[in-house]
Amino acid sequence: MAIANPRLRNTLVAAAAVMAVVLIAVTVARKRDQGELTLYGNVDIREVTLGFRVAGRLASLAVDEGDVVTAGQELGRLDLTPIQLELDEARANAATSAARLALLRSGYRREDVEQARATVAERLAALTNAEQNLARQQELHGTGAVPARAYDEALAARDQSRARLAAAEQALAELRSGYRQQEIAEADANHARAEASAAQARQRLSDAVLLAPADGVVLTRTVEPGAILAAGSPVFTLSLRNPVWARVYVAEPDLGRVLPGRSVLLYTDSRPGRPYHGQVGFVSPTAEFTPKNVETPELRTALVYRARIVVSDPDPALRQGMPVTVRLEAPAGDSAGAR
Repeated sequence: MAIANPRLRNTLVAAAAVMAVVLIAVTVARKRDQGELTLYGNVDIREVTLGFRVAGRLASLAVDEGDVVTAGQELGRLDLTPIQLELDEARANAATSAARLALLRSGYRREDVEQARATVAERLAALTNAEQNLARQQELHGTGAVPARAYDEALAARDQSRARLAAAEQALAELRSGYRQQEIAEADANHARAEASAAQARQRLSDAVLLAPADGVVLTRTVEPGAILAAGSPVFTLSLRNPVWARVYVAEPDLGRVLPGRSVLLYTDSRPGRPYHGQVGFVSPTAEFTPKNVETPELRTALVYRARIVVSDPDPALRQGMPVTVRLEAPAGDSAGAR
């Protein structure tokens, strides 16, 4: 039925418009309460630059750009000959120092001790003979039967024999007590230094073989066999297969819903109907301006917070820098959201 009164008709139209706006606002608020939120960002995959920790001539490379590698797989190696020679020398030095240390710890040989004991016995016998000769000279001293010089010589011979016996007894005591503790400690330190040098050479030999640190794909190969490389020179750039995440940006009013652990769905242009699954892993505590390469319907100069979405089911179709659309899943058990 048509309304004849124009003023009444305008009033009803205005009231209907107000109710529509209220209904839209309620619907939006309900959707926001249900956790519906769309974010935009890009795939972010870690890359690592690989090189040898030691210098040398590159002998071989086992992979090329585009090859898929697994953790622990050999990627290349240097010429091992110079390092192997260093290791052989270090091992020989370690063996020499070990033998020297064992010698000092075991003490002098039994044969050396027995020889020193025999020397003591010999010197004791010589002293006894010198004392007897001196006694005879003392009996004749002053009688004129023997010259005074003979007595003096006998006295000097007795004193010399005593000194020689004391020296022999000291040598025997030294052999019985073994080497000094300071000598053993010095030999022990020298052996430890030789062992450390050998361990360093073994480590250098191990570092001359380049292994993949994780599963990934070779992006770049920068050198060829035969090149002389300095320690740390880049050889490969590896794109890691895990972890894979998306970097998105959240406006301040939506921070309360983008919490760590929140489940999300990730959509790409190449497979819009089959989303990837993930969860919020990190939200930056500081605000920043939205990067110009992020496609969002919001004003690009608005301050936002960077968030990291960890992808739980990545595949090779996700590539570095690929744009993604991230939608927060409604909380589990939300029947209103299901309706």
